[in-house]
Amino acid sequence: MLPFQPLLHTGVFTLTVLQALASDTFIAAVYEHAVILPDPTDKPVPPNAALALMNKNMDVLEGAIKEAAQQGAHIIVTPEDGIYGWQLTRESIYPYLEDIPAPVVNWIPCTDPSRFGPAPVQERLSCMARNNSIYVVANIGDKKPCNSSDPDCPSDGRYQYNTDVVFDPEGKLVARYHKYNLFMIETQFNYPKEPEVVTFETPFGKFGIFTCFDILFHEPAVVLVSQMQVDTVLFPTAWMNVLPFLTAVEFHSAWAMGMRVNFLAANTHNTSFAMTGSGIYAPDGARSYSYNTKTEDGHLLIAELDAHPRLSPASPPAVSWSSYALSVKRFSQNDRDFTGIIFHDQFTFTELTKPGGNLTVCQKDLCCHLSYKMAGKRDDEVYVLGAFDGLHVAEGQYYLQICTLLKCKSTDLDMCGQPVETAQTEFEMFSLSGTFGTNYVFPEVLYSGVQLAPGEFEVLNDGRLINRTKPTKPVVTVTLFGRWYEND
Repeated sequence: MLPFQPLLHTGVFTLTVLQALASDTFIAAVYEHAVILPDPTDKPVPPNAALALMNKNMDVLEGAIKEAAQQGAHIIVTPEDGIYGWQLTRESIYPYLEDIPAPVVNWIPCTDPSRFGPAPVQERLSCMARNNSIYVVANIGDKKPCNSSDPDCPSDGRYQYNTDVVFDPEGKLVARYHKYNLFMIETQFNYPKEPEVVTFETPFGKFGIFTCFDILFHEPAVVLVSQMQVDTVLFPTAWMNVLPFLTAVEFHSAWAMGMRVNFLAANTHNTSFAMTGSGIYAPDGARSYSYNTKTEDGHLLIAELDAHPRLSPASPPAVSWSSYALSVKRFSQNDRDFTGIIFHDQFTFTELTKPGGNLTVCQKDLCCHLSYKMAGKRDDEVYVLGAFDGLHVAEGQYYLQICTLLKCKSTDLDMCGQPVETAQTEFEMFSLSGTFGTNYVFPEVLYSGVQLAPGEFEVLNDGRLINRTKPTKPVVTVTLFGRWYEND
């Protein structure tokens, strides 16, 4: 029987490839994982204890991978920190790290596990991919020795990287990405000397990969799409939701629409850290998503995507984001503008005092125009039109231009901009635009209960975000989130 096993696997792999080649679509999966965390410690645990914890998490991930493969998925993305968690210091994370070679070595850890030294995590992930004939995307830790000849070498003599790996359906390592834009609490890791732009080809399109906080910066995120022309972006993340704009499902869906690519976002799940929200997104909206703050369960999402979204008839047209807004005069002369804070940024607001009308609010060079009609104005809810044009400096420094129709937390205007998840006001129509100085604008509508509105709105080629149908749920935000990379 032994000689038959490789032939059997080769046959299954070939069949998988042929099935993918026969269609211009593919089946994608993401898994939101409730990570089993290590005990907080400054001291390294023994290697066998570290591996035992990682195997517990990989047991869960393997179940999700098997289920995804059984449902026909060609690729599955698992979360950042999904194998060892995040309660670790630079010293205590060391036993969880492995030496991850560059993919050019042409390595299948499942069949040759000791080629680059002990690599039990890579071996197991490789076997998960190989045994289920599926691409597996995971986030682990890489270690690389360095010495005094390198002026940047850390004092402990090694680089440690937050690392994404991709194994193909044969179990071969086909991609390795070291996270470049580290979040402020990631002191256990180093960032590479230069941002890495990592792509790989599949029978169903060209893929790129980056991690979590990277999405807010030009490199590598925008470079992957604008210069490398990837079809699909893979996105392991440990995203802590920040309403009203940086909720995972909202921002990730908006990024896919703004960048006109497929986007596979797999989040960790931990409600005490406000971590939830995963999805499979296309340029015209979410195909499948989940946002769950009620339970601590993991969740598998599966959906079909166009392999080459730019060629799809459903792909939205190119947008001139400021065209309409620059062509119209201010809708109103506001004498009731006021300021409020959203995630440390000072916005200029004006209140929607009537059940319908036209409003403009400006800050610096950004003017935001809104036309709207409510189904009925409620006395117990307040909405504002807001504008922000400036440098965000909270957990990193980057320039933003934001136009938003926003529900306030209460009728007290001082509460406008505070996080809010629910609303009761229904709108008949809305049209939002802005005089953006950047072409990188991400549109999204968030309904009550942190629900997206796929198919219910569109962006016209003159930059107006409008409702395509009458909104089916009360509105929390309608937002054009502009990221002015050019000013960084």
